[in-house]
Amino acid sequence: MTDGARSLAIFIDFENLALGFQGRRDRFDIHRVLERLVEKGKVVAKKAYADWSRFAAYTAPLHESAIELIEIPRRAQSGKNSADIRLCVDAMDLAYSKEHIDTFVVVSGDSDFSPLVSKLKELGKHVIGLGMQESTSDLLRDNCDEFIYYEDLGQAPALTPALDTRLPEMKRKAFALLLESLLALRRENKEVLWSSMVKDTMKRKKPSFNEAYHGYRTFSELLEDAQKEGLLELDTDKRSRTYVVTRFGAEMQGGSGSGAVVAETKKKSSRRRRPPNKRRAAPTSAAPPEAGGAPEGAPSAPEAVKTAARVPDEDVFFPRESQAEEAGLRSTVEEHE
Repeated sequence: MTDGARSLAIFIDFENLALGFQGRRDRFDIHRVLERLVEKGKVVAKKAYADWSRFAAYTAPLHESAIELIEIPRRAQSGKNSADIRLCVDAMDLAYSKEHIDTFVVVSGDSDFSPLVSKLKELGKHVIGLGMQESTSDLLRDNCDEFIYYEDLGQAPALTPALDTRLPEMKRKAFALLLESLLALRRENKEVLWSSMVKDTMKRKKPSFNEAYHGYRTFSELLEDAQKEGLLELDTDKRSRTYVVTRFGAEMQGGSGSGAVVAETKKKSSRRRRPPNKRRAAPTSAAPPEAGGAPEGAPSAPEAVKTAARVPDEDVFFPRESQAEEAGLRSTVEEHE
């Protein structure tokens, strides 16, 4: 789930978003929402629920983003509609019938969707919430696996450097999309940025992307050119022989980043450590006698060394009894002569 691409289903409670935009000068921008969500995976379903007769100005941009508009007429007596229950029914239908959808996005701040979030989590789905800060319930926010505030979308990233204006326009566009995709992967806590993973993210953000259109034969040439411009740093995987982005953007200026730390850790683990040279200790016992060696009963080598190191003593080498016998033999020889 963390390394593979997710399959997302987006459900938008548009009337709740409209309440959050009351009194604001800006309008709801669906492109900012989709640009952030495509970074998490492939979007396979997009539905928005509202009484579109009240929000006719938003139907065109939503339709251009390939979002299915579900018409829920407003009731005349109570003033409410059945958008909430219809959204829950469609979400549960996809959860049971489409097993490949593993992530559900609820674009709303209404606390009434908390039971839906709990049920989806019970089915093993990853639930992401998205809403306005002022109109989002704490109950819904805390119940989701992840929650994104609309106000945080579209802010200038801190890691993206300013591109050189002297570069051709086609290269600047390719490099800008490349850095945005790298930053998106870093936000999703991707530790190792494989070149294939980077390209898939670029195509999700811009489906019409093709490196040949920007003047490169392969995607590897695009990465190599970006490295020459000082935008990123590449390393080659030893097994697959493919490129891995270790650092990019502001990480290049700081000299260290999370990508550099991962690369350094991999280098250290790949080095072979030589065992330290240990001196052999002297044997504590004498080796067994070899064929043709010292006769039986002779002192061992360590004992002979110890005996030779002693101070000579007549009692040791010539006992007193042997000295008397030798004196008697000498006197007998002298008498014969």
